[in-house]
Amino acid sequence: MAQQADESIQRMHLAKTIGEKIIGFDSVVYPDWESLFVNLNNVLKEQLTLCIDELPYLVKGSPSLPGIIQKVVDSITDRKYHLILCGSSQQMMQGLILDSSAPLYGRADEIMKITPLEAGWITHALECNSAQSVVEYSVWGGVPRYWELRVEEKTFRSAIRNIILDRFGVLHDEPVRLFLDDMRESVQAYSILSVVGNGSNRLSEIAGKLNKPSTQLSRPIDNLIQLGYLKREVPYGELEKNSKKGIYKISDPFMNFYFTFVVPNLSRLELGLTDKVYSTFESKLAGYVSFEWENLCRRSVPMKAITGIDFDIAQRWWGTNLEGKPMELDVVAESTDKKYLLVGECKWSKITGTTSLLKKLEEKASLLPFLKGRKIISVLYVMETFETTANVFLPSDVLDRLQ
Repeated sequence: MAQQADESIQRMHLAKTIGEKIIGFDSVVYPDWESLFVNLNNVLKEQLTLCIDELPYLVKGSPSLPGIIQKVVDSITDRKYHLILCGSSQQMMQGLILDSSAPLYGRADEIMKITPLEAGWITHALECNSAQSVVEYSVWGGVPRYWELRVEEKTFRSAIRNIILDRFGVLHDEPVRLFLDDMRESVQAYSILSVVGNGSNRLSEIAGKLNKPSTQLSRPIDNLIQLGYLKREVPYGELEKNSKKGIYKISDPFMNFYFTFVVPNLSRLELGLTDKVYSTFESKLAGYVSFEWENLCRRSVPMKAITGIDFDIAQRWWGTNLEGKPMELDVVAESTDKKYLLVGECKWSKITGTTSLLKKLEEKASLLPFLKGRKIISVLYVMETFETTANVFLPSDVLDRLQ
């Protein structure tokens, strides 16, 4: 595990770690990185794997390191160790490995981008029921480390209060740390997400809040999308590049919680008004969770067949129906054979009269301007119902698909 230290200290620590497996390896003072990697190959009698975590920390102290690793990989044909390079800074790792001008470009046998875990796994990690799992995921997202911290707290309230809201909490400044790792201009990223978290979702609105022309925001917004912090939604059926109806949403649940409830209340939290800020969140909990519930429902659609039919990726749709009236649908997806159109509504509440709701949804969908003769399959996604109705999905059904 690399640290933010001088390169000579870094080499000493790495040699010491290797010395736990190869006696005497750390008794030598290595003047440079090349001598360490070459000597490792010379003393090995059997194959092993060297995994260096947080490579960007090493590169900060020794910018020539990627070139040295390239030389080692290219010149030592009988190398006796596998080399795994890891780093949490997405931008730096891409620049070190994936950029065509980087020394290590084309040298990797395999490149793995580690993404957050899907929501279905949080039920096992936190040992809670499916409905509570959706609530928990809406706050913690899919990062296992956040789940570990959550498990240490007895209740949902105490976890949010002590880990995130409290100014001394472990995750209170988490986005700032992530931005410092991932990008050169962290202030602009923080500002953009703050504005989006506060309800400005169109490019013109974001630019207006930041008092900047829209053209200046294209690159930083694209960067945030690439890093997985932001996403751009367009209505179902429209091309993302051409659509003028695109809106921006915070894509990561933890980041969404942070910029929706923490950032607007930082002054209050600094004064120690943690319980009052939590009460504000609690009063808006159902509406906040319903947003992530919709995301989970849409993500679950292509994972398994519905009524024996496979569907493509689902999107939201908003626009004008055949009667010239504005209309919205939470879930729209086309079957892989192009014969069916799935339409769905997501409700984070206890629902009765599901049969009637499904019928109304089908009537609503019949006014879609892009139906084009496809058969409608209407579905409901609800938090709870005591009725047994086909095409009604509960949290357990959705989470089962997301594993």
